[in-house]
Amino acid sequence: MQRTEKYFEQDAFRTQCESTILAAEPDEKTGGGRIALDGTVFYPEGGGQPADRGTLTLPDGTTLNVTDVHEHDGILWHSVDALPESAVPGTAVSGCIDWEWRFDKMQQHTGEHILSGILHQMFGAENVGFHIGSEAVRMDTSVPISAEGLQAAELAANRIVWQDVPVLVSYPTREELAALVYRSKKEIEGQVRIVTIPGADVCACCGTHTRTTGQVGQIKILASENYKGGVRLSVVCGQRALLAAQAMRQRQAEIGALLSAKADQTAVAVHRVYDEYTALRFTHFGVCSQLFDALAQLANPGEDAIRTVPGLDPDGLHRLAVRLTEATTGLCAALTPTEKGTGYCIAQADGDVRALTKALNAALNGRGGGKPGICQGSCAATPEQVEEFLREQNR
Repeated sequence: MQRTEKYFEQDAFRTQCESTILAAEPDEKTGGGRIALDGTVFYPEGGGQPADRGTLTLPDGTTLNVTDVHEHDGILWHSVDALPESAVPGTAVSGCIDWEWRFDKMQQHTGEHILSGILHQMFGAENVGFHIGSEAVRMDTSVPISAEGLQAAELAANRIVWQDVPVLVSYPTREELAALVYRSKKEIEGQVRIVTIPGADVCACCGTHTRTTGQVGQIKILASENYKGGVRLSVVCGQRALLAAQAMRQRQAEIGALLSAKADQTAVAVHRVYDEYTALRFTHFGVCSQLFDALAQLANPGEDAIRTVPGLDPDGLHRLAVRLTEATTGLCAALTPTEKGTGYCIAQADGDVRALTKALNAALNGRGGGKPGICQGSCAATPEQVEEFLREQNR
């Protein structure tokens, strides 16, 4: 079978094509099929860039939705949601890509080239991982980069965007390639496609890109984390960067309204609220300690002590259960009502409550466990039902 001509390599802005079906086969897993064309505008998944989406229209007007595209041995196979009998080799089809989807990928991919090239220039960083995700571009670098370094690189990358320089595609000869300095310089069979962004990057790449850097719009690093000796970046470009900025502004406005603070004072207001929260937690801890002491004093030595206190978190349950074991050698349990039932902490001085906890979980749809002397978890029953179960089992 002849290889598929890739129209997108000559013109990434071409959205339609007239082609001929080379082969068609059903896909039993999806109920659709796969169609190979002699030429296509659809980019196949590869190099970190997702495949294009769109439609193939048959001569009788039947429209097939293209959901994925993959390349095998130079042939591009288009996954479609249906495979009518009229879709046979030799049939003419009209292809049309989802342009909004494509242009987004072009913005992300070109922005990745710019930022990767800048990081390489500034820090000698190699891009060792790249993927255009549904929300952000993931980029992995080979070396660690500080927050200050990333901020400087982000500014430098956006300056390339503002200069609106052309994104150049070339196909050098083997001799020219050997003398060329470019990223991703590894042995590649066949013709190598070089993408050059003046002042930023020279890289071997088969993806789709914008005509100029200005069409990228903006490059924004959303997050970074240490990863395998380098950093993993979450990056958005173009419309994604605009939407991210709008979302952040909306969140800031909501936070500002809650804190009665102006936009440039939200950080100060958050610090104030955090300090107040920390002070309240400290006070709450002390009040709970006094309550736990009082509940422990009501326990008779050698007898069971099961107490229900609303509003306790897991740490509070644990503290109460331990305090009760200091007052009696009987079975001790701290319970608190929750939205889904009851949180519990069961303990016994010099005892083993694991079997009892297992029985409680089985009987009252619970989950949890722990050490011989103390177990903790939750169940789908009321505190009253839990207390009744514990007293029945411990008779």
